[in-house]
Amino acid sequence: MTVTGADQEATGLTSRGWWWWERRRSAVLDVSLGVSSALECALEGVNFAGDAGIAVPAGVVLGLVAGASLVLRRRWPIAVVLVSIAVTPASMGFLLSVVGLYTLAASDVPRRITAALAGMSVAGTFIVTFVRMHQSVARGDYDPGLWYVPLVSVVMSLGITGPPLLYGLYIGARRRLMESLRERADSLERELSLLADRAEERAEWARTEERTRIAREMHDVVAHRVSLMVVHAAALQAVARKDPEKAVRNAALVGDMGRQALTELREMLGVLRADQQSVAVRLDPVPLAAVGAAAAAAAAAVEEGPCLADIEALVGQSREAGMVVELLVQGEARGCDALVEQTAYRVVQEALTNVHKHAAGAKVRVRLAYRAAEVAMQVENGPADGVTADAGLPSGGNGLVGMRERVLALGGVFVSGVTEEGGFRVSAVLPDAQADDGQAQALGDVAERKTA
Repeated sequence: MTVTGADQEATGLTSRGWWWWERRRSAVLDVSLGVSSALECALEGVNFAGDAGIAVPAGVVLGLVAGASLVLRRRWPIAVVLVSIAVTPASMGFLLSVVGLYTLAASDVPRRITAALAGMSVAGTFIVTFVRMHQSVARGDYDPGLWYVPLVSVVMSLGITGPPLLYGLYIGARRRLMESLRERADSLERELSLLADRAEERAEWARTEERTRIAREMHDVVAHRVSLMVVHAAALQAVARKDPEKAVRNAALVGDMGRQALTELREMLGVLRADQQSVAVRLDPVPLAAVGAAAAAAAAAVEEGPCLADIEALVGQSREAGMVVELLVQGEARGCDALVEQTAYRVVQEALTNVHKHAAGAKVRVRLAYRAAEVAMQVENGPADGVTADAGLPSGGNGLVGMRERVLALGGVFVSGVTEEGGFRVSAVLPDAQADDGQAQALGDVAERKTA
């Protein structure tokens, strides 16, 4: 007999001022049934007063009070059924009994109480019917046999009690099922709303990560290439009159650096345009399929990026710019995951760029180590020599932050800081998943050979 909040709003709930009724039509229906039951019991009370030998007004008042109790059927269904059982010997309250049993069966009253009251109603109706039928047969001249009175009494008691009871059980079960389905639908709607919010959060996170990745790549490309261009331009300015041939070489290097920077910028802008076409940065929700397309484009860009084999050329560019760089490679060189190689390259590149910016003329040592399941790199420079002119390169303050983000995103370790000699050291260790897979495959091959 419960109604959800949605139904209450839809049907115009007026619980305040309407006592226990949840809807106006429920109150009108119960009052109408109460009036009809009161009139019925009042008319039957006249006959009861004659049979019982009491005053007719007393029988009428008894019938009115008993019949009017039907108004309380939604509030106290047990009391209504008990009243109908109590007035059964007076042969009144047919409507009261039928509607009361239906309401009791359809309510949330425990089933053991419903069964007990239904049994009492059947027994009361059977006894009253049996007595009255026996009296009628005894006064008449026709003898239908001993089976007639019990059979009619059983049929009458079950016919009056069974249908409203069964129908009430059906309506109650149906109502509870509908409420359960409605609650389940509300719960599912809330879950879908949460999933949609989470999907939007993931899409926003993917967009943010993609923008951060592109910004990091742009910073690495522009900072390193332009830094080398500025260094070569400063050297060109210094030797233009003293050594024209060296000035020509420096000018050619500046041109090469500029072209390489433009090429890399063009590639990065191409990826950015592809990302903007697949995942538009806007305020309305973005489909997850578009985010997946952006991720695929980012993966393709990673595959085409620099690798560990390019570090030697990277060091050579810094040497051409006048930097004294020593490259040490430990372990057997091997192919690593594309993202690991690109990250290692960018770490060395950014570290060399920082040396150009902050330690002009310093000696640099670059170490690259291939270990069992990881790749380690270290770039260490001494203090500036104080002789080489500072190129005046600006610093955005994002180099170390970008390197740390790259390394930590792959589950690696990043350490940077000032050395005891007054220089600076950048160290990073990156796990290599391909190396783990290769070792596992090698162990598997060895086990197979031993088994064979």
